Amino acid sequence: MPKLLTRIFGIFLLFVLLTVGFIFFVKNEPLPQATPSEEADILANKMLVALGHEAYRNTRYLEWSYRNGNHQYLWDKTMGLVDVSWDETVVHLNLNSPDQSKVVKDENALDGDEKIELVKKALRYFNNDSFWLVGPFKVFDEGTTRSIVTTEDGKTRLLVTYTKGGDTPGDSYLWLLDDSGIPESFKMWVQILPLKGQEASWEGWHRMETGVLLPQLHRIGPLKLDMGTVKAYN
Repeated sequence: MPKLLTRIFGIFLLFVLLTVGFIFFVKNEPLPQATPSEEADILANKMLVALGHEAYRNTRYLEWSYRNGNHQYLWDKTMGLVDVSWDETVVHLNLNSPDQSKVVKDENALDGDEKIELVKKALRYFNNDSFWLVGPFKVFDEGTTRSIVTTEDGKTRLLVTYTKGGDTPGDSYLWLLDDSGIPESFKMWVQILPLKGQEASWEGWHRMETGVLLPQLHRIGPLKLDMGTVKAYN
């Protein structure tokens, strides 16, 4: 019986490895080769206008959540301050001077190495989770390049590469916009994901109190990323 179980487990493991290998072979896409151009800048600006970039710049406060509400955010864009909450931890994150951030865990203020590590974690969370909310507004960030890619289905997409900044410089995103310039989805070539060219939807766009358009959710295959109750106000 033990030999039979070992054989069954071996067959199952081989099946899993073959399945994973097949997915990588079929779904793993190379990063499109494209040259930065003025045409790409025009398309990027069209997207910003469609989403209300001026309204976004004039918005002071943003609220949202991530990972089914496990990460909670209140971002004061004007002051560069973010309250990042998860589990029993609240980090009052100072984006301009992280060492001036404050950390409260289980209602106790922290200091020393534990505080430093939690501030770093909060900053990683913020960099990732805020991109899923305001990523379109970062297409002209310092260190970005913008190119046009025409896909096999004849659609024109905007390729944005981040050559520096954030946690993972070198990440690229291939945006698909509708006729008005609003994002419908993007494909990702990011260090954190082993499968390259994975597509995520951008949907549930709502006009906020300040006039900016922000998304409610994203879908990556069967996975759903809900941004919670999204707010933008002054």
